[in-house]
Amino acid sequence: MKEQIQKKLSDSKAARWTALIIVSFTMMCGYFLTDVMSPLENLLTTRGSVAYFTDDTSMPTDSLLVKMELLAADEASPSLTVESLEKGLQVQYLDCVDGNQQVVEKTVATIASGEGWSSTEYGFFSGSYGYINVFLLMLFFGGLILDKMGIRFTGILSSGLMFTGALIKWYALASDFGDATFLGMNLQVVVASLGFSIFGVGCEISGITVSKVIVKWFAGKELALAMGLQVAMARIGTAVALGVSLPVARMMGEVSYPVLFGAITLCIGFLCYLVYCVMDKKEDASVQAARQEAGETAEEEGFKMSDLKLIFCSKGFWLITLLCLMFYAGVFPFLKFATKLMIFKYNVPESFAGLIPALLPFGTILLTPVFGTLYDRIGRGATLMIIGSVMLTVVHVLFALPVMNYWWFAVVVMVILGIAFSLVPSAMWPSVPKIIPMKQLGSAYAIIFYIQNIGLAMVPLLIGWVINDFATQYNEAGVVTGYNYAVPMTIFALFGACAILISLMLRQEDAKKHYGLEEANMKK
Repeated sequence: MKEQIQKKLSDSKAARWTALIIVSFTMMCGYFLTDVMSPLENLLTTRGSVAYFTDDTSMPTDSLLVKMELLAADEASPSLTVESLEKGLQVQYLDCVDGNQQVVEKTVATIASGEGWSSTEYGFFSGSYGYINVFLLMLFFGGLILDKMGIRFTGILSSGLMFTGALIKWYALASDFGDATFLGMNLQVVVASLGFSIFGVGCEISGITVSKVIVKWFAGKELALAMGLQVAMARIGTAVALGVSLPVARMMGEVSYPVLFGAITLCIGFLCYLVYCVMDKKEDASVQAARQEAGETAEEEGFKMSDLKLIFCSKGFWLITLLCLMFYAGVFPFLKFATKLMIFKYNVPESFAGLIPALLPFGTILLTPVFGTLYDRIGRGATLMIIGSVMLTVVHVLFALPVMNYWWFAVVVMVILGIAFSLVPSAMWPSVPKIIPMKQLGSAYAIIFYIQNIGLAMVPLLIGWVINDFATQYNEAGVVTGYNYAVPMTIFALFGACAILISLMLRQEDAKKHYGLEEANMKK
């Protein structure tokens, strides 16, 4: 007789943390491509090209040439064309400085091509991430596939979809479609949106797969910490995207190159997931061996379609789902427009404007594991969600008010948003397994992600339309002079207020049904 009971592979700390790192890396690559276009909004919505100067300011080349021609008329300076603008060229032009016309001299650092999209088209593209998931119910079916076919099959399928969508998106941005349209919309926008939609299907199904992977390996152990670390690695992808995509586009002169880099990283992430599949197969074998040694001959009952009734009839589950919808509607769509907010409200140079929103994911990288550990050891998950929702609302109210339009104030507010963005996910995702059993968990996460995708698809479209029709400011000649972000930020603040109400209801429901949301995750 053996003296030691057979252990599962997941009982080994080294094995389960290795599995976490592998699947988290795959998701990190996905999140990089999700947000790689966010800092490029100003470039995408500029017709023609943009001149970037060595002092980290920028100007559309058409506007630059007009101002240079005004000076040329006064001083008989030689005229230039867009084609003659190049790196290192010193230019002089007339500009209004402190209310006075002055001659400004600058040196061109790079010239990058704009795409000429409208704000509405950019909003359509940003929201396209969730179109197939929402309108064709692909994310819901993805959850059923996960519960029926398993982690390995679903992960490989979703990783392949992410890579395929990324290639289509890159092709659209790297190609010149001229003035071609489809259903009245720029054909380049349509093709790029198609690629982003396919990528979105793969990324969201990967998300629910990875969530189930973590529960499988960390149930009864460091579950919230593991989920927090996975979120932290995903935010690294977001932070890198927000920080490097504009410099890469400037350096290469095209917006397609950051997307190409993202597609290459996704290919690496796909290969990493194949390595995890080997570990997952060994984990299943070790679980079966442990069950046999313990004398458990009956296999665990598999997933049945009738099991969905438990999910649909759970009030606690729907409260978490609605909280996810409202909270993430106030964060991810905001990031799509945050770079332009920094430029036009807080007067941040475009070269650095993407770095301030990048503080949000960097903050979550550090804080989400901390709050996850807190939840593991002392509980208070519902309370953490309430606090995070309140902070989200306060942040957007501050962004909406016409006060303190300084870059350092934007940094402070973004740090507060980063704390909120750490509090809620670190408590929300580990709370789902306390409400829904393991065998229905894939479908439960799929439904949550599906509802979340409604917000991710519709909110950018709404905000793009609001900015285009209500926030854009013009001069008498019809030229865009700036943006007033009070209305868009007020909409985001309303999402936060809804999140507060729902999180309060969730804590009340937990007190009635005893889900254990306020209890620690780790079993002593």
